[in-house]
Amino acid sequence: MHKVVKATAFPDFTLELTFDNGVCGLVDVEPRLHGPMFEPLRDPVLFQQVTVDQFGAICWPNNADLSPDTLYADILNP
Repeated sequence: MHKVVKATAFPDFTLELTFDNGVCGLVDVEPRLHGPMFEPLRDPVLFQQVTVDQFGAICWPNNADLSPDTLYADILNP
């Protein structure tokens, strides 16, 4: 399992992610922003508050998080 070490959010709901093995890329997470946990992330102010937790997952203040494995696969297989 690869861990995210850096995440940068952009206004179009994409994330630039850097992983612990040096892989870096952009992921469009807009299609995942539905349902009670992720719908609030459509607020650009909240979306910009993305962080990386101690497990290498990306997360937001409302407790939404995304698996680093899924994001890694998205970068390798756009």
